[in-house]
Amino acid sequence: MPKTAKKPTRSKLIKKLDVIFSQYIRLSRSDKKGFCTCITCGKKGHWKNGGIQAGHFMSRKHYSTRWNEDNVHPQCVACNMFRSGEQYKYSIFLGTDKANDLFLQSQKIVKFANNEIEQMIAEYSEKLRKLT
Repeated sequence: MPKTAKKPTRSKLIKKLDVIFSQYIRLSRSDKKGFCTCITCGKKGHWKNGGIQAGHFMSRKHYSTRWNEDNVHPQCVACNMFRSGEQYKYSIFLGTDKANDLFLQSQKIVKFANNEIEQMIAEYSEKLRKLT
C-alpha cells in the first residue's frame, strides 16, 4: 500500500508563509534593480541579501496583523532587530490614522485554520511569482 503524504505541521505552514510573505514584501517594495529602502533610517539594500528584512509595525505575535501588508515594510537589520523595530519612527512613516488602525486591529484575537494559512501561502507564492 502506498504511503500517504504527511500533512505539514501548523508551525511549518506558518514558517513557510512567513518566508514567502517576507520575500513578497521586500521584492514588491524594491526598485527595478532589486534594492529597497529601510522605512525608518533610509538605508538601501538588495531585497535578497542586502541586510533588508520585512519589519513589522505591530509585532508578529499578533496574528491579526502578522500578514497584513500595511503592517509590514522593508527595514534594515539594525532598525528591525537591534533597535527593536524603531516603532516611533515606523509610526511616523505610517501616519497617525494608519498606526492607530493597525494597533486596534492587532488587539483582535485571530486564529487561522491550516487551510487558511495554505491559502495565503498559495496567494503570496503567486504574487511573488508575478514579480520575478
